[in-house]
Amino acid sequence: MNAPWNPKTGVGARDAFNAFVCDDETADAVKVVAAELGWAVEKVNKGGLRNAVQTLSVSSSPMVLLVDLSESGDPLNDINALAEVCEPGTIVIAVGMINDVKLYRDLVASGLQDYLLKPLSADAMRETFMHAQVTLQGPKHVEIDASDRPRTTIAVIGTRGGVGASTVASSLAWLSADSQGRSTALLDLDVQFGTGALSFDLEPGRGLTDALENPSRIDGLFIERAMVRVGDKLAVLSAEAPISQPLITDGSALFQLQEEMRNAFETVIVDLPRTVAVQHPHLLSDVNHVVVVTEQTLASTRDAIRLLGFLKANAPHARVTMVANRVGTNPPPEVARKDFEASIERKIDIVIPLDVKQAVGAAKQGRALAAVANGKVGSALHALAVQLAGEIAAEVEAKTLMSKVRSLLPNKGAAKASGKK
Repeated sequence: MNAPWNPKTGVGARDAFNAFVCDDETADAVKVVAAELGWAVEKVNKGGLRNAVQTLSVSSSPMVLLVDLSESGDPLNDINALAEVCEPGTIVIAVGMINDVKLYRDLVASGLQDYLLKPLSADAMRETFMHAQVTLQGPKHVEIDASDRPRTTIAVIGTRGGVGASTVASSLAWLSADSQGRSTALLDLDVQFGTGALSFDLEPGRGLTDALENPSRIDGLFIERAMVRVGDKLAVLSAEAPISQPLITDGSALFQLQEEMRNAFETVIVDLPRTVAVQHPHLLSDVNHVVVVTEQTLASTRDAIRLLGFLKANAPHARVTMVANRVGTNPPPEVARKDFEASIERKIDIVIPLDVKQAVGAAKQGRALAAVANGKVGSALHALAVQLAGEIAAEVEAKTLMSKVRSLLPNKGAAKASGKK
């Protein structure tokens, strides 16, 4: 049903939107959001899925179709019947009463754009309709890769605000999905001022704030619905929560969120503000890699020393990669590289040059810097991604080798039994 829509064929004969619902409450909720989007409210019909199949069998299907499955005894079979009367390119959104992640996945696999639970939330409906409009211009869908490829979580932390940690995080997420072909999630934990969605010219949605306000809702189904999709392999969970009402959390919701995302994606990139990391150090307990982004300034030198000490105490298992960002030559950095490395007692792994023109170009296009960067900036970002990928591969190889060694060792219980004999 979600086949690519060709805007050159059949536009004049097709309605922008149609809905077939089972009750007045749902009809009223749909009409409110449809009116906001400029869709004709008289296209909201009663009768549910059965009426939709009968109507569309003798008329053109709309570009966006909402159907109510509440009265359906076998939603999957009924959706297949609907598919037979829908024209290619129709975006189908279902609503229903059954809260089941398997049903949701089966419905999406059958061609649905989304499945919303009743009673309908205006925000959720608005967000779904906006996604449908984006899909009409170029269908995008995240497919959860069920392969046994290694999974990893990478935290990106800046030594100070404004050093470009979010730019590095979004670039790593884009490279992981685009160049390495891994199903990737970008989790932006700057709840009030995060730029994860903004980096890709997307609306952040309410997924992250909903998770913090209602931790009990966090499960596989929630993750699949809350993520804002960038492409086939990349999704973002970000927020722009009101600064007048800070979200109070003990960090358990954030930890649970990371757990569920690890189950759903091969790579999870966490844009982790240093203040959040310090307040909730348990968020680093399952992180495989930490990318510390810094500038070569006196203040960043001091904070890099403190942050590395914090990581050594709270994430001794994680591999740390030091990235010097926005390094200029005219004027030179405030602290020379040699002096910076001597102060932090370790080497800088990657140096990303300052290039204002490329950074501005990426922002204007609504794309990750790595997607548009070339020259030294592009090479540095790709080198960082390749280095992390190599570390992931090395970890997997080491684990595989250890498993093989263990399999060759005699069973302790069997050895004792043999000794007794």
